[in-house]
Amino acid sequence: MLKLPGLIDPHVHLREPGATHKEDYDSGTSAALAGGFTIVLAMPNTKPPIFDSATLDLALNAAKQKARCDFGQYIGAGPYNADIAASLAGTAAGLKMYLDSTFGELRLDDMTLWMPHFQKYSKDYPLVAHSESRTMAAAILFAAIYDRPVHIAHISLKEEVLLIKAAKEKGIKVTCEVCPHHLFLSKDDIPSISHGHPGRGEVRPRLAMKEDVAALWENMDVIDCFATDHAPHTIEEKDSDNPPPGFPGLETALPLLLTAVGDGRLTIDDIMMKSYTNPQKIFNLPEQPETWVEVDENEAYEIKASEQFTRCGWTPFEGWKVKGRVRKVVLRGQTAFEDGKVLAKAGYGRNVRER
Repeated sequence: MLKLPGLIDPHVHLREPGATHKEDYDSGTSAALAGGFTIVLAMPNTKPPIFDSATLDLALNAAKQKARCDFGQYIGAGPYNADIAASLAGTAAGLKMYLDSTFGELRLDDMTLWMPHFQKYSKDYPLVAHSESRTMAAAILFAAIYDRPVHIAHISLKEEVLLIKAAKEKGIKVTCEVCPHHLFLSKDDIPSISHGHPGRGEVRPRLAMKEDVAALWENMDVIDCFATDHAPHTIEEKDSDNPPPGFPGLETALPLLLTAVGDGRLTIDDIMMKSYTNPQKIFNLPEQPETWVEVDENEAYEIKASEQFTRCGWTPFEGWKVKGRVRKVVLRGQTAFEDGKVLAKAGYGRNVRER
C-alpha cells in the first residue's frame, strides 16, 4: 500500500451557490476525498459570483455546513472591487483574476482594471490568473512590474510553458499548474471522448495539439502544481445545443498520474511535489495533522462515471484503464474515506483560512 500525504487541489469549481444541480460542497468534497484530496480551493465564478463580503459569506456558510474535506474559497477580481478584495485577503483562498473572457462582476475588460488588484492584494496570499497565451504574457509582465507572485492557472500550450520557463530563469515570481486533461488528452482525442456528442470535448483552455501536450511533458520541471480544474456540468448540458465548457476531474486525477508513474513518465516524488509540497507553499496553506492517503498502486481497473461521487454523471476518461486506487483517506485523525465509502460527515471540513 502506497502512503501519500493528503493531496491539495488548488483549482476546483463546486458550483455553489447557484448551480447545485451540477455539484455542491457536499458532492464535490465527497469526490475530492474519493480522489485522495483533503484540501480543495473553490473558484469564484458562481451565480452570484464571489466578489465581496456578502457573497464570500454565502459560499463559506454553505461550505461550513456541507464540506467533508478542508476547503478554501477564492474571491474574484472585478472592475470595482480592488479595495474590498484586498480587505478580505486573509479570509479568501486567494484572488482569482479572469484575464480572458468571463461575465458580470468579474469582467476585466482592460489592463487598467488589473492594476489596483496587483497593487493592493496582499503578497502573502496568491493571485491566480486565468490567462491564455498573450494575456498570460501580460500577467507575467505585471508580476515583474509589481514584484509580486502570480500563479498561472491551467497552462496548456507549448508557448505558455516555454515563456514561464524563461520568466522563472529571469527571477520573475511566477508559478503555474497543469490539469491532467491537458496532459493526457489532445484535440485529436475529442471524437473518442465525445461518443457522438461534440460538446463533451468542450473545455477551457481548449484541448491543444499533440505538440503542445508533448511540450508540457518535456518541461515537467517548470510545472509547479497539478490541478484538476474540476468543472462539472451534467451530461444533459454537455450534450445540448449550447454545451458549457468544463470536465470533472477530482476522481480521475490521481489514478491517471499513478498510471503515468507506472509507465515511467512521472515519479511518486513528482506527484507529492506538485500535489502537496508546492501547493501548500504557493497557497500558504496550513499543515493537516494526522492526515494521509493509502493507495493500492497495483490495482488495475477501468474508470467509470457510474462509480463516482461527482453529481455530473460523466467523465471524459470513461473506460480508460488505470492503475492505482484510493483505499483509505485519514483526515485529522479520522477515517474520512475507505473502500469506496465516504465516512466524513457533512460539515467535517475546515476552512483553511480559519486558524
